[in-house]
Amino acid sequence: MKEEEKRKVRIAAGGLQAVWRLRALLNIVKYRTLSFQYISHRVLRWTITPIALFVLFPLNIAIYSIASSENIFLYGILLFLQCLFYLSAFTGYLYSQKEIKHKIFFVPYYFMFMNLNVLKAYNYLLHKGNIGIWEKVKRKSGK
Repeated sequence: MKEEEKRKVRIAAGGLQAVWRLRALLNIVKYRTLSFQYISHRVLRWTITPIALFVLFPLNIAIYSIASSENIFLYGILLFLQCLFYLSAFTGYLYSQKEIKHKIFFVPYYFMFMNLNVLKAYNYLLHKGNIGIWEKVKRKSGK
């Protein structure tokens, strides 16, 4: 997964650079359908979603703590499901350390892994900018 992390950070950095370079496509009045497709696929994927994933948990806790008695059950279920997701992701991480892949835990882990790597790509671009030098990824043989 360490080698996969390098690869995903590189891909995410490229995705973020593409969002910046194609920012003219954010003009929904001019480009209409293309802008919608661009925003819904690329912009949300590389910019808002990774940040929202990590901001939503504390927000969910805050909402649950101030919820009225008539809504507390709904917010409690949502918070429980979110905790279950993060617990599944952490369990997937622990399994990956032992090189065990159990789909029910690996999928949430990999989803978190991908979004964390997008945040690492933000950090990379912030500190190293637009340099095109990347550490090579060691690949396993196909057989």
